[in-house]
Amino acid sequence: MSDDAVPAEATFNRVMLKISGEALMGDQGFGLHPPTIERIAKEVKTVHDMGVEICMVIGGGNVFRGLSGAAQGMERTTADYMGMLATVMNALAMQSALEGLGVFTRVISAIRMDEVAEPYIRRRAVRHLEKKRVCIFAAGTGNPYFTTDTAATLRANEMACEAIFMGKNGVDGIYDKDPAEHDDAVRFDEITYDEVLAKRLKVMDASAIALARDNNLPLIVFPLDEPGGFKGILAGRGTYTKVR
Repeated sequence: MSDDAVPAEATFNRVMLKISGEALMGDQGFGLHPPTIERIAKEVKTVHDMGVEICMVIGGGNVFRGLSGAAQGMERTTADYMGMLATVMNALAMQSALEGLGVFTRVISAIRMDEVAEPYIRRRAVRHLEKKRVCIFAAGTGNPYFTTDTAATLRANEMACEAIFMGKNGVDGIYDKDPAEHDDAVRFDEITYDEVLAKRLKVMDASAIALARDNNLPLIVFPLDEPGGFKGILAGRGTYTKVR
């Protein structure tokens, strides 16, 4: 994509947006909350309207989390595949919301389910991005034992994204300890991947952190529930933590 295709206020041409499945629950304790999904879709649209090419990965924890299933005695591989299917449900819900706003979107699944999603073919996905379609990558990496954090980092590298944006609810970056439990928690403006691993900060799982570090892919953690936050950070404003 040529540089002049993106307005001057956009600091990135192509980005990965990673959000958790829990972000789609709203105030509910489970499942999907359509008004919340629509609000996030509107945030994505404002960035898309800037000319930025957007990839997305959405977790499945609002429907089923493989690790918790395994902890309750379910066989881990089966539990992880169920979690992957949950991410497909969330991706389809987000696709519906985005296309309701006039944003062309493709759900691309690492597990073949041709009736509801495209199979993952890297060159085809890149072409969708070049045509200004939002690509939502579902079903993780298609393998058990890997989280959607790792899937987001892998796809971001494959799609040549310039950064991963991790949207969090109720948190405006990375802290040295849980700000919900500790009033003296300190937020980092910038931190290195090695520091994240050494301090055992719960940002992404270690394999995702290592993959991003080894490929020099910056990670930006920002508040997803702040209206205009995604667009603001792409324009160089707002509160966030950058991991480099």
